[in-house]
Amino acid sequence: MNMKKLVFFIFIIIIFFSIVPNIGIGYQAEQNEEDIYEVIPDEAIRLRILAHSDDDKDQEVKRLVRDAVSDQISGWVEHMDDIDEARQVIQDRLPEITETAAKVLANVDDEKLLEVDYGENVTFPMKLYDTYLYPEGEYEAVLITIGDGQGANWWCVLFPPLCFLDFADGALVDDTDTDEDVTENRAAIEEEEEDSVEVKFFLFEWFGWT
Repeated sequence: MNMKKLVFFIFIIIIFFSIVPNIGIGYQAEQNEEDIYEVIPDEAIRLRILAHSDDDKDQEVKRLVRDAVSDQISGWVEHMDDIDEARQVIQDRLPEITETAAKVLANVDDEKLLEVDYGENVTFPMKLYDTYLYPEGEYEAVLITIGDGQGANWWCVLFPPLCFLDFADGALVDDTDTDEDVTENRAAIEEEEEDSVEVKFFLFEWFGWT
């Protein structure tokens, strides 16, 4: 083996080992394609909280309401396995949820109007979180609107109780992405997957693997 071939061979080996960790991305994406839509059960009750605005204080109020209300409702339904039972409990106790949220606002001297609704047609935006895509649509949920409700929202799944589980990595889902962010992030993931698949086939052909 002459020097040129040796250098070229070493170069290929370096590239190969730098890409190996990503070779499985394409396969994993295909494997998890259906799982993306199964993270949240078909029969689920969500909680969505709309902040008054994106001002730091309004966002902090949203988080305080989140903590109080999600703790309260999770305590009611954490041992339930029947969605009809959970649905009835939440519906019957809407006044208590409203009172809890109102107390949070009162404690921070926030006099904004507060609206608490529960229904099957609460609109959720599309959310891309890591490699998990949560489609936009109308879902059964408790919707809490603080003031004008024009700020970034927070949401979770109350039943089954998933409010303290990030559907990917253990963090709360806080929808602060714009539609443009979601589109760009998704496109970047797809491009990375396509590149990894192309490199994989190139290496397989180069080394004569089957």
